[in-house]
Amino acid sequence: MAGADRQSGVSRPTVRKSVGAGPTTGGRPIGQGMRSDLPPRYRLPLLVLGFIALGLGVEAGLARLGWNVPLPYPGLTALHGPLMVSGFFGTLISLERAVALSKRWAYGAPLFTALGAMALILGAAETPSTILITLGSLVMLSASLSVYRRQRALFTATLALGAAAWLVGNALWVAGLGMAKIVPWWAAYLILTIAGERLELSRFLPPSGAARRLFTVIIALFIASLLLADIAPTTGHILLAPVLLALALWLARYDIARRTMREHGLTRFIALSLLSGYAWLAIAALVGLFDGGMFSRATYDATLHAVFLGFVFAMVFGHAPIILPSVTRISLPYRPAFYLHLALLHLSLICRLAGDLLGRPEWRSIGGLLNAVTLALFVLNTLAAVATGLLTKAGTR
Repeated sequence: MAGADRQSGVSRPTVRKSVGAGPTTGGRPIGQGMRSDLPPRYRLPLLVLGFIALGLGVEAGLARLGWNVPLPYPGLTALHGPLMVSGFFGTLISLERAVALSKRWAYGAPLFTALGAMALILGAAETPSTILITLGSLVMLSASLSVYRRQRALFTATLALGAAAWLVGNALWVAGLGMAKIVPWWAAYLILTIAGERLELSRFLPPSGAARRLFTVIIALFIASLLLADIAPTTGHILLAPVLLALALWLARYDIARRTMREHGLTRFIALSLLSGYAWLAIAALVGLFDGGMFSRATYDATLHAVFLGFVFAMVFGHAPIILPSVTRISLPYRPAFYLHLALLHLSLICRLAGDLLGRPEWRSIGGLLNAVTLALFVLNTLAAVATGLLTKAGTR
């Protein structure tokens, strides 16, 4: 699905020769997809819509915690999760996948999800909006399967499983099932996507055959636990915890970030972001293991946000300096200020989880507010880096 930068250990959205493309330059395959791909200027609106979904999703989350924030309508508070998972992550990940595939039809995925999210924000009926998002996840799965057919590998299979999990979660949403049934599948979408992309980078530090077989077993147990959670929720949610702990330990052990954290600048920042994300996935699993399972009533907020904020956003922070320029063709130079939003992410989550686990709702509420500040700081730091890149480019002309 993605090419990679060997030094940073971060996936770049390029389709490599082994996926059926020729050599690449500037993140685009030479001699393939030139006419069928979507120019960067048409990708930018989809990216903006994804970030609008992020902003409104964060506000909805703050409202759920009791903070007085402006919302288009009160019912938007119930859509915090869908806007974050499908509106933001769904749009951005499917946009990256479309860039990797260099086929215009693949852009239907981020288009459908972005339109569905905007419809939710504007107060449209939920069913048509969820159908749009589900159609987007169907296109995303088609794109992932297309990549898998071109390169039958463990990492492309993992990416396809992640897309399938997103489709299952969205289908359950359309069917009107509760979030308790949907959330594990949405979590699986992001976890499997990240695991697949990081597995691809392991070719620079190849794991042994036994390690790859262990990865396969962990993923198989993960899918089995998800299916079991639909049939026997208590057992399934409990089994998810040790499986995710095993996955977190596998990723921390075999990721190239273990080597690149000894470098400097952007390379070190990326590595520390990734490794801290694995730590949050392990923390979520440990909480679930000793307190009722993953995403269960007792540990719902703690395990949910340790995964979706701690694990997933640590990955977003680490990958953003590479992925965003590849999608938009706009430079995003590294700034030491990136460590501010990474550090605040961890501090805000410590506060939030302490509130969850110690029965201190005021800590949870403050932690949630700091979570929102973290994401706002991430956006501001990213925009500042873009401005620096544009000024530098203008000064060299």
